[in-house]
Amino acid sequence: MVEITESILDTSKVINSVMDPGCGGLNVFIGNVRNNTKGKKVIHLEFEAYYEMAINELQKIVDEAKSVFNVSKMAIVHRTGKVEIGEAAVVIAVAAPHRDAAFKACRFAIDTLKQTVPIWKKEVFEDGEVWVSAHP
Repeated sequence: MVEITESILDTSKVINSVMDPGCGGLNVFIGNVRNNTKGKKVIHLEFEAYYEMAINELQKIVDEAKSVFNVSKMAIVHRTGKVEIGEAAVVIAVAAPHRDAAFKACRFAIDTLKQTVPIWKKEVFEDGEVWVSAHP
């Protein structure tokens, strides 16, 4: 399951999508919007994506994680548009037969997403805004 949406993320839905009775490890990463960056008060974030390419890149991450880490099921869902403080911007859920693989695959997914997926983040502050260069 890979998805990019402007809707508020349903973390339970993402987690339930990877539930597997053959898996003993389930790891979840939820990236929430925090209220500050480097001492500056954040009002909200805004995300934009090159949708078709981003979906393809997310699927590549899932496919590679399944192959490299022996993952059974994996889901990555990312928000676009305006995301408020405390809301989830990204949810990654991984189910694997063993916990070590689930942890490694989840870490791989968020790190690779930030490097390769064309989703851009703008931080909006009280006194301005800035595009963050963590994405391509």
